[in-house]
Amino acid sequence: MRKVKVLKLDINLADKDSVTDTVLRFIDNASSNYICAANVHMCMEAFDDANYARIVNSASMTVPDGRPIVWAQKLLGHKAARQVRGSDLMLEICKEAERLQIPIGLYGGSDKAIIGFQNFLRKQYPRLRIACAISPPFRKLSKAEDERYVNEINESGAKILFVGLGCPKQEYWMAEHNGKINCVMIGIGAVFVFFGITKKQAPRIMQRTGTEWIFRLATEPGRLWKRYLKHNPRFVYHFFMQFISVNAFKKNM
Repeated sequence: MRKVKVLKLDINLADKDSVTDTVLRFIDNASSNYICAANVHMCMEAFDDANYARIVNSASMTVPDGRPIVWAQKLLGHKAARQVRGSDLMLEICKEAERLQIPIGLYGGSDKAIIGFQNFLRKQYPRLRIACAISPPFRKLSKAEDERYVNEINESGAKILFVGLGCPKQEYWMAEHNGKINCVMIGIGAVFVFFGITKKQAPRIMQRTGTEWIFRLATEPGRLWKRYLKHNPRFVYHFFMQFISVNAFKKNM
């Protein structure tokens, strides 16, 4: 699947169905893989940290979760670029997992969020097999704790693991456990909270127009204002410089 470099990240040209098919293929091959969902926050974390950029670019797939990422891909000449929102992808994969009786696992979030998320999934997909659901402590784990969780996930038989530790923690965690955990790991950020604690999501029109961040900022100003103030203007500036550079190169070819 073709990739487009946006700043320092290689982001796949994909859609929800093609990503779901790829996940199912990974399961058939019994391989350990991890998938990242890129937004502006992730792009700028990678821009600032070369090691983090390497970790995301080493993923089996990085999908365009944020609408600005899709706009960037289109501006770079890929008109067929499509958004693959992490929450929509999760729902599609759960639907297929229920149909095919593929067991899934959950890792991350608070106890309240992960219990609520399981209740949500059971209502939406009554036959979905939830093999394990782990809410680890919000601190660095000891080696023994980490090994215990790895064994629990592997022994549960989960083939897909949704990881909700937030960016950039979840990407570091998936990369560290690639090859140790026998399933496909998918980073889904705050999805456990959105569906598990019925946190209000932005209206679809805001999701489609790339203004979802305004809605999230309005609902969580204390937590998110620094992130958006720091990253959003810098993303616009640095992508503009990339766009100018790419077009200048094309003219000189």
